[in-house]
Amino acid sequence: MKHLPLFFDLAGRTVLVVGQGAAAERRAALARSAGAVVRRAEAIAPAHLAGATAAFVATGDTESDRTAVAAIRSARLPVNVADCPALSDFIVPAIIDRDEVVVAVSTAGTSPTLATELRARIEALLPERVGALARLAASFRTQANALIGDPARRRAFWRRLVAGPAGRLMLSGDEAGARRLLLGDLEAARHAGRPSGIAHIVGAGPGDPDLLTLRAAQLLQEADVILHDDLVPPAILGRARRDAELVCVGKRKGRASWAQKEIEAEMIRRVRAGEIVVRLKAGDPFVFGRGGEEIEALRAAGLPVSVVPGITAALGVAASVGIPLTHRRIASAVTFVSGHAAAGARTSAWPTLVAQGHTVAVYMGATEAVSVRDRLLDAGASPSTPVAIVENGTRPDERVSVGRLSDLARLAVSHTSRGDAGPSLIIVGEVAAFADVRQQPLAQVS
Repeated sequence: MKHLPLFFDLAGRTVLVVGQGAAAERRAALARSAGAVVRRAEAIAPAHLAGATAAFVATGDTESDRTAVAAIRSARLPVNVADCPALSDFIVPAIIDRDEVVVAVSTAGTSPTLATELRARIEALLPERVGALARLAASFRTQANALIGDPARRRAFWRRLVAGPAGRLMLSGDEAGARRLLLGDLEAARHAGRPSGIAHIVGAGPGDPDLLTLRAAQLLQEADVILHDDLVPPAILGRARRDAELVCVGKRKGRASWAQKEIEAEMIRRVRAGEIVVRLKAGDPFVFGRGGEEIEALRAAGLPVSVVPGITAALGVAASVGIPLTHRRIASAVTFVSGHAAAGARTSAWPTLVAQGHTVAVYMGATEAVSVRDRLLDAGASPSTPVAIVENGTRPDERVSVGRLSDLARLAVSHTSRGDAGPSLIIVGEVAAFADVRQQPLAQVS
């Protein structure tokens, strides 16, 4: 280790910055961000050194830098020289600042670009509110140390605060909920009881595991159990913690499945048992995902719950095949519709959907293609309106068929007749003509 990483408390202390220009300004701003009193000087003089704790030199001239360093070292102050590690007593690392949490990355001055790149990667992994989580821990430190005498139970309490339900609520912005849960954990730890659990209703996106949100990926690594939809592919389930329990509770047409009330009861049972539960739903939990019913059931039971959005199918699928759902010249509105609505009671909404410049994304619509076609034609849509059917969108086995509204039922056959048919989305509107089928060897183009 070439440099010892240390964190100095500079609050209220004087830091000297010698030089002008952008480099000097950056160092002055950095010192002020740590609470220091900045003393500026264009050229070094003995009076500038009185009472100072440390110094930065950024004159932009090598000889001026050397002169300033000699004077500063004679006063026994540590000094940093911009872009010159050889003249520096300390270096400035790449910094990630999250209030109470600060991460510094250094390459010992050998490659600032590499340090910056590493900082960006680490920054992407750190939750935005991790500093607030540190403040929460600080606010409970005195209580925890006083109430939990056993060191092992105390360490377990702190680990659970950081990685458990209370910490997750704090990171999502629910400070009141986090504090309530932490008080329960504190009492449980005091009496060696069972800690509280939590449910996370998480969107898995359209199928490509690289489209998971960072928070979704983190929760898959924290979950004790994952209650997942049948449509969530193995590639996403493979991102879960190795010892997490995987339970398929999904509902799929033509197959026996869990009833919605059974899913809700299972979530409640497991949270009450102290488990971290992830309810993993294809797409987004609040877009045809019944996530609203599940959060309502958990809240009614007085249990903690958070919701993590996912990329809903229409957005992911459209992007995957190059269809802009809105387009400045031809489409200014888009509506998401369930295919089951086409087969159910008649609704006054269909005439609105066929208005010029309107895109319609029909979820779970391939098996109801005849009803979708008839409803749109009855509402006044032109038979020549472009349509696209995308099966297994964003996945390696993605298939797309394009054609006209009048041909929708025929196009849908190849997406519904196979025993291994995947989830399909129908896009209706002028924008459907943008579908890129060049890289789709199995595509049907009409």
